[in-house]
Amino acid sequence: MLFSPAHPMHIPDGFLSVPVSVIAWIISVVVIGIALKKSSGELKERDLPLIGVLAAAIFAGQMLNFSVTGGTSGHLLGAAIATILLGPWPAVLVMTSVVSVQALIFQDGGVLALGANLFNMAVIGVFVAHAVYTLITGFLKKQSWGVFVAGFVAAWSSILIASLACALQLALSGTSPANISVPAMGAIHALIGVGEGLITVGALAFIFATRKDLLKLGDAKPANNKGVLIVGSLIALVLAVLSPLASSHPDGLEWVAEEHGFIEAAKDAFYNIIPDYTMPGISNPALATIIAGIIGSVIVFGVAYGIGRAEKRAKNKGSAQS
Repeated sequence: MLFSPAHPMHIPDGFLSVPVSVIAWIISVVVIGIALKKSSGELKERDLPLIGVLAAAIFAGQMLNFSVTGGTSGHLLGAAIATILLGPWPAVLVMTSVVSVQALIFQDGGVLALGANLFNMAVIGVFVAHAVYTLITGFLKKQSWGVFVAGFVAAWSSILIASLACALQLALSGTSPANISVPAMGAIHALIGVGEGLITVGALAFIFATRKDLLKLGDAKPANNKGVLIVGSLIALVLAVLSPLASSHPDGLEWVAEEHGFIEAAKDAFYNIIPDYTMPGISNPALATIIAGIIGSVIVFGVAYGIGRAEKRAKNKGSAQS
């Protein structure tokens, strides 16, 4: 069977209580606001295409669930690779663009739960990856292979800690007791994190061979990002085309919800645009998924690039007036 229908990846509405969702929204909005201000000072004009294409590639990559074990699957988070290439604040904006488009356009994750999904993936995922990567590369700074070790551990840690945050949110919401949700989410995502780490190392190896300057290693001089835009766009396109080959097994959160009896708490979205990454009106399911993936990648690119450009212009305008 070549086509595997997509499974929900992110927290749906109904899993979290309103107070937990609201608190997560407040924290996420505050951090994103800080990221907007910080990024406007850190980003250069040449970085803007990289932000857009990285967001598009992460979006497409997240559509490709990979089988793990025991009838479960995992998917790329991408927070680590975004953090390594851009730094934590721009990475927050990249992940915010991806997760927001997934929820609002593709009904992947609830609208009320979007704050929690942003908190877990765009905040916790990014800053855990940044802390771990910085610590390990600082310790192994004289070793070129330290980038790969640090990248793997940072990616693995970002998945594990984000999943534990989700488990605690479920517990605080009364959806699943902490003594059940924490070990269940932690165990399955420790395995999923291995896949995330390997994907991250593969991406780092490619970048190390082609654009070492993006990793800020040695005396490598910055190069034009036109090639990054072309190659990154091709990677996003290839991932979207391959998306029908994704594993049909439930992802970590869905598997835990099914195993521990709270899957029925999930609420359907109150509207549909491109639900479950399947383009409406197309009878061929594989083609419907591919087109949805391409459209989503283009939208995410536009959102991330647009946010970066808007903040850069605002910063330049403020500097000119001062």
